[in-house]
Amino acid sequence: MSMRILGIDPGLQSTGFGVVDADGSRLSYVASGTIRTSPDDGALLPQRLGVLFDGIGEVVRRYQPTVAACEIVFVNVNPQATLMLGQARGCCLTALVANGLPVAEYTALQLKKAVTGHGKAHKEQVQEMVRRLLHLPGLPGKDAADALGLCITHAQVARTTAAIGQVGKLQARAHAAYKAGRSY
Repeated sequence: MSMRILGIDPGLQSTGFGVVDADGSRLSYVASGTIRTSPDDGALLPQRLGVLFDGIGEVVRRYQPTVAACEIVFVNVNPQATLMLGQARGCCLTALVANGLPVAEYTALQLKKAVTGHGKAHKEQVQEMVRRLLHLPGLPGKDAADALGLCITHAQVARTTAAIGQVGKLQARAHAAYKAGRSY
């Protein structure tokens, strides 16, 4: 099973993206980076969301992924920050769907377990394991590393789900329940 995965680590100030080719268990790095917005530029929330939407659209057009994986937002201590992050995440999901991509969603815990083997790993550990798994010459940025980690997570889940699917037909909801994430 061959696919090009686009991972998105949503954030209002910095949204990480990563693109990985997965062919069975073989992973190949394609690209990664961040889309940045700043209130210091005088942009209001709608303009900043527009930058995210356009940026993701450009990444999709440039790298032609076949599937996307996005991080599920956790509830933050600051409700205002959580609402802003939720709006940025919603914008990212909308951009992915508007560009015709199927989207899978994973929590930070799932990403960390898939990449490092430990759900409470620190960002630096995720960066190092992403570097090793994708044979990168240096550490990716934190947001890009999370996005690449989502690609790795999805590649692992897709392989497992495909193997289970060969045994018996999976329904969309059963599939999502199996990996404790969401896939539509």
